[in-house]
Amino acid sequence: MSTTLERSHAQAPPRSRTPRDPWFDNAKMALVLLVVVGHSWTLLPDTALNSRLYDWLYLWHMPAFVMVTGYLSKRFTWNRRNLRRLVTTVVLPYMILEGLLALFRVHVGGEKLERLWLNPHWPMWFLAALFFWRLATPLLRRLPYPVTTAVVVSVLSGLVATEILDFNRVLGLLPFYVLGLVADKRHVDAIRTQHVRLLGLIVLAGGAWIATTADLTAEWMYYRSGYAEMGAGFLEGAATRVGLLAVAVAMAVAALSWLPTKGGWFTRMGAASLVVYLFHGFFVKGAEYTALPDWADAHPLLSLVVVSLVSGVLALALAWRPVAKPLEKIVTPAP
Repeated sequence: MSTTLERSHAQAPPRSRTPRDPWFDNAKMALVLLVVVGHSWTLLPDTALNSRLYDWLYLWHMPAFVMVTGYLSKRFTWNRRNLRRLVTTVVLPYMILEGLLALFRVHVGGEKLERLWLNPHWPMWFLAALFFWRLATPLLRRLPYPVTTAVVVSVLSGLVATEILDFNRVLGLLPFYVLGLVADKRHVDAIRTQHVRLLGLIVLAGGAWIATTADLTAEWMYYRSGYAEMGAGFLEGAATRVGLLAVAVAMAVAALSWLPTKGGWFTRMGAASLVVYLFHGFFVKGAEYTALPDWADAHPLLSLVVVSLVSGVLALALAWRPVAKPLEKIVTPAP
């Protein structure tokens, strides 16, 4: 998330302001941990259980990620300080980690990658999207009907397909970012009520039913491909996109309602969410180049448990301050 991934937002605000709400740091860490888990599941065999769990998670966790990003980005303006920070915390990390991960994948994994930096590879798409979302924030906040406009843009984006800077995904996921922008403290407080939490259990269970019964590929939940690429005409694609947007918002709110509101060790790790996001790919890809996928194929249920637990530990280890601090210097070196 914009600030979900930016260490600058982890810094304590001036004493004269209202104390920072630990719920957001909990959200940052929880959601980036789920990013690591979701990516690690790509190492597992394509069983019915794994496929349904993956679809269930991807129905809501990236939309939630983007919504929190939008909320924490609402103060962005086109002043020199913010534009400089956009470069140092988004553009620079993208340039550095896109290059480093590409070198790793080519020289260690033997992969062939094309259009480096122009076409974001794997998790780096989020930084490219973040750059455009943040840059457009002042304009988005001035729109008379920002959410409606964002939904229309998302639906129409399915008519085209471009890999350049993953712009399809920038537009496809825009409604979630705008929802975060227009939300205020009242909405956040409403999400965290007991009533919403209980209702959220039903919503998340309903999402599991959708993931089990809906005849949709995961590509629909990436919001990056044109409708034609997924074998749908405009009307079918638009209806599916709108339905997915609605389901994703409901499930994202339901999941966010269960995050703890008090601070602690997990909250403090939220400051390193950018590090977790950018560096976990080396470990997941490294595991892909080993015999792990073959072992997972032979032990489908055990591998699901082991890979999920290990990926969760990996996220926590990368967010651990003694590990995160030196890695931060690689991502955003001092000028």
